[in-house]
Amino acid sequence: MIFGFGRKQVDDDDDDDDDEEEIEYVLFQGSLNGVEPDMKGNAKLVQAGLVRAKELVTNALNRRAEMIRLEPKGQFSVATMYVDGVPFPGTKMPPQAAQAVTQMLKLLAGLDVKERTKPQASGIKAQLEDIKYEIRVDVSPIPTGGERLIVRIRNVKQNFETPDELGWGEGIREKIRQLSSQKKGIILAVGPPLSGVSCAAFGVLRSIDAYLFNIYSLAQNGKDITHVSEFQPEPGDTLTQTIGRAMRAEGDVLFLAPCRDADFAKMMVEDSEDVCLISEMTAKDCADAVTRFTQLSGDPIMCAERLHGLISQKLVRLLCPSCKQAYRPNPKLLQKVGLPPETKVLYRAPKPPEEDDEDFEDYEPCEKCGGVGYFGRTGLVEFIEVTPGVKEIIESGADTQKIRDQVKKEKMQSWASDGLRLVASGKTSLEELQRVFKPA
Repeated sequence: MIFGFGRKQVDDDDDDDDDEEEIEYVLFQGSLNGVEPDMKGNAKLVQAGLVRAKELVTNALNRRAEMIRLEPKGQFSVATMYVDGVPFPGTKMPPQAAQAVTQMLKLLAGLDVKERTKPQASGIKAQLEDIKYEIRVDVSPIPTGGERLIVRIRNVKQNFETPDELGWGEGIREKIRQLSSQKKGIILAVGPPLSGVSCAAFGVLRSIDAYLFNIYSLAQNGKDITHVSEFQPEPGDTLTQTIGRAMRAEGDVLFLAPCRDADFAKMMVEDSEDVCLISEMTAKDCADAVTRFTQLSGDPIMCAERLHGLISQKLVRLLCPSCKQAYRPNPKLLQKVGLPPETKVLYRAPKPPEEDDEDFEDYEPCEKCGGVGYFGRTGLVEFIEVTPGVKEIIESGADTQKIRDQVKKEKMQSWASDGLRLVASGKTSLEELQRVFKPA
């Protein structure tokens, strides 16, 4: 069922009827959790909130936003749009209007509109101009009253799960293939919340040669991963028992649920002697994850032996191919940032003219990126291999800074080195790297 209409006529009092502008609105096509929204029973809410919800989401889609944040701030509620990870001001609305939008999206997502004291999450199937989207809806109460609404938008045809889609270089893929080919040990995808940790874990899986190795997923994430077979646990089996069954079924690589506690970490260390285990974990970066995982496992000696590799990524904006500007870099700048001295050209985003510039009135922003100068994102990859030098540090207590110093000494791939690779190839700018690495 499609709720509401898809198009709206906008009248312009200064023009004839022939000049009416037709705006196409997003179509909401049902909840992701299968709950049928009661539109008739919530007729007043539909009248107050449906059009406003459509306007908000349609505006976000037209601006290429991947996230909307709507929350009370003072006398108004403020919507913030996130485009390629960068916040842009959306719109202000009265609290009553924001509440109507929030409740409407809750209804469409199959959530309980009467519940306003507990967090809720679901999603909506949607379509705009023949493009299908998944719209994730998260609501949570705030101390000052009301609810915070977070809307995450995903084009269902755009996935960021293969090494190519994630922008990983061949060196990283080869390193993953080497480690997984040992058919033992642990590989972790790590990072802070909302940094694409799950995407990195899927990228690890897709870097492994499925023609040479049997890959099973023991994680109940509802994700259909190409060339990875779902392995169903027997009723009453522990995870260790399920791992044993998967190994007897000739499993070489097993994909597990995220590691979140000490029991899980200990199990991974104990059960990774004869099979490669892949999981994900929350941490600041790879070095921080080594320390956290070692502490959770409670056995630095065994952890140093079984932990083989960790990968983490940051998302960085790509320069818009239609309007990026080339420039000749100063040799001192190249030396300062660590780029080769023979680098002849770099690229940056164009700067819009100021109001007092001669060409200000004639300025037209780029049609592709809307004048932002960037279009889309890719991953900067950090990778730590547990070499003999790193093992020694883990065995002695896994000091985070010592690990960082060691991987730098061994010239392992870092976010900074991968970022310079993208700058040198003209895919992003030094200014964008400065933004991404700027201290919070």
